[in-house]
Amino acid sequence: MEKSYNEIAGKSIERIAALSDGLFAIAMTLIVLEIHVPERTEIHTERDLLAALALLSPRLLTYLLSFLTIGIFWNGQQTQLNLLRRADRDLTWLNLAFLAIAAVMPFSTELLAEFITFRTALLFYWINILLQGLALYMTLRHAKRAGLFKEDVSPPVYRAIEQRIVVAQTLYAVGAALCLINTYWSIGFIVLVQLNYAIAPRVPLLSRLTT
Repeated sequence: MEKSYNEIAGKSIERIAALSDGLFAIAMTLIVLEIHVPERTEIHTERDLLAALALLSPRLLTYLLSFLTIGIFWNGQQTQLNLLRRADRDLTWLNLAFLAIAAVMPFSTELLAEFITFRTALLFYWINILLQGLALYMTLRHAKRAGLFKEDVSPPVYRAIEQRIVVAQTLYAVGAALCLINTYWSIGFIVLVQLNYAIAPRVPLLSRLTT
């Protein structure tokens, strides 16, 4: 029986991973390119240089924030891909949607760095995170529904990944809500959550939530 195109398209996990690695590497590079060395013509003393570097602090802070964000989502996607025995067309397009959202991160970072005290900029950044989490969750659910996981992937492993996404997004939402007090509260909280995931786990309260 002849197979349709949709049945044979998008089967390669390796090609998805390769494209993802390239896009995430570019995104990580772009966020640091927005941090510019102070103009030499405007620097005459040590104090001038220190003052210029202090003015860069919002960009350095958002760089740390976004580098952690990109790294966590790259790691989350790679974890899922490593558990799959194959892909299908729908999974490929879900991953492409995930990458399309991840590609917006340099813009979100620049917007937040430029308007770091504006709630709109913070909420735009959070929506970028939310949509990435939603796309990652949808790929997980589709992989389970389509039977794409390897045979040795147990239900507890699936539930652990699912819980990690849901809990992380809940904590990010709490962080975004803190912008009602101050955007720096939001950024500080989100960075702490990200550091907890990155060095996993070190903060006792968060470790009970994120493991």
